[in-house]
Amino acid sequence: MKTIQSIFIALLAVTVLASCGGGSFKKTKGGLLYKIISKGDGKKIAAGKFFELQFGETRYQNSGKDTLLSDPSRTMTQVIPLDSSSIPPDYYAIFAQVKKGDSIVIRQSTDTILKMNQGMAPPFLKKGGFIISTFKVVDIHDTKEDAEKANVRIMEKARTQDSLKKIEQVKVDDKLIEEYLKKNNINATKTPLGTYVEIINAGNGAKPDSGKQVSVKYTGMNLEGKKFDSNVDSSFHHTDPYSFVIGQMGSIPGFEDAIRQIGKGGKVKAYIPSVLGYGSMGSPPAIKANENLMFEIELVDVTVPKAAPAPTAPQGH
Repeated sequence: MKTIQSIFIALLAVTVLASCGGGSFKKTKGGLLYKIISKGDGKKIAAGKFFELQFGETRYQNSGKDTLLSDPSRTMTQVIPLDSSSIPPDYYAIFAQVKKGDSIVIRQSTDTILKMNQGMAPPFLKKGGFIISTFKVVDIHDTKEDAEKANVRIMEKARTQDSLKKIEQVKVDDKLIEEYLKKNNINATKTPLGTYVEIINAGNGAKPDSGKQVSVKYTGMNLEGKKFDSNVDSSFHHTDPYSFVIGQMGSIPGFEDAIRQIGKGGKVKAYIPSVLGYGSMGSPPAIKANENLMFEIELVDVTVPKAAPAPTAPQGH
């Protein structure tokens, strides 16, 4: 969870919104330009209270071009305390004025952002431009209890949206992998979980199940064939077999699912949908968000993990 301070510092660095509309901007003591578009009938916030903020679009304006940086449909509201110790002064001065239902537009010169960040600002920012951000105050919460209830509601809504997005992503992943397999004349079987496996060698003995320790050699790559990790290719500087216990989250789900399809000595190529891999977050910079992956896997060994030693009772007891 991002801290309140980091939320607003990020806004200073890379934020700002859709068209600003008419009317003039006011300026904070620190030079931040802002405009409050008020409905006029909402509850006003007071110091120590909480406001539920919806982040709007973020746009970068420069040389007559208007670039969208963020999509509000992908963000949830956040409940923030009006606390001068956690909100940067310029933002505190702005949000201390708001009422429920108000919209806020904040406009900052990229010259100021570049100066503040001293070479650490995003490379696309150029002098002479503006970052424009918009927000809406969805609600005002008077007590910590009310704020906590709002946070629970927001998290439940986020989980529901994530579930719906995952259902849609499953369809997208499946289509892309099937198209890849067809294009490359690969005969792979889809497991009940959703991993596509091309068994090169079935191996010997029983397939490993939950609780068994496996040791594997592997090479991971994207569907364009670019490697991102391997304990076979020495250029990745780790060549020992990788060991973990099935069912104890020692790997991404699709990797474990593929290993379950072969016995000791077996080899498999696994085509793993992003929902069984690194998901919507990816694993930057090597693995992009919602990226399907391919693994070449050899199951070197299957063993029963050693039991942890029983704790020793202190002497005298």
